[in-house]
Amino acid sequence: MNKFKKIFLLDVGITNAKIEEILEFIYIGLEKPQKKYYIVTPNPELIMFAQSNTEYKTILNNAEIALPDGIGVVWGARVLGKPIKQRITGIDFMESLCKYASKRPITVSLLGGGPNIANKTSDCLRKKYPGLKVAFAISEVSQVSKVPQVSRGERSKTTFDTRATLPSCDILFVAFGSPKQEIWISENFQNLQAKVVIGVGGSFDFISGKVMRAPEFLQNLGLEWLFRLIRQPWRIKRQVNVLRFIYLIFREKLK
Repeated sequence: MNKFKKIFLLDVGITNAKIEEILEFIYIGLEKPQKKYYIVTPNPELIMFAQSNTEYKTILNNAEIALPDGIGVVWGARVLGKPIKQRITGIDFMESLCKYASKRPITVSLLGGGPNIANKTSDCLRKKYPGLKVAFAISEVSQVSKVPQVSRGERSKTTFDTRATLPSCDILFVAFGSPKQEIWISENFQNLQAKVVIGVGGSFDFISGKVMRAPEFLQNLGLEWLFRLIRQPWRIKRQVNVLRFIYLIFREKLK
């Protein structure tokens, strides 16, 4: 089914395609019956988590599409002689899908993001893209609100009958944060009544206005991470994984 090749960074597959190609693939798929699938957005931090969690690595590699979300992924691929066509952030991809869906008989749904954030995100998207059809926008469902923080080597144990809980839709955006959202999607995927399921991390926060996104010129320079670090200093602990990622990329290069 998948028309795109993946390149592998530290044994994690990354889809090497431009956003227009991926969007076209999704659009065509939504117009005809086909096997449903999910999409992930790996960055260096998630790739590093996958190094010590083989189940999580499998979840990432089983995704139909793995968007190169972080600038570090693009850099790492270039160092290893596997250039990626384009960096595609989760938030930009989500907005592009909603823009297209607003002009077609396609329904989207939003799940996660914290108290009332999904609703605010839905309102912002419908205002920006008149005609967008939102099947539901909720922060929690049943046991989903009890999903624990996932530590290394642990699974979330949150499966339940989503068919009896969530209405059907064409595209489902899940914003529980990583790695929680990918694990939740994998565990509940067969019961989700959606054709395409996408983990979008903190995208709801940015779209709803809860968190300010970096200025466009910083985004273009690949320095969005630095802007977030300045505004959220607690994220410095997470940068250790980025340093480990850089080390492993150079080690792989020297092989």
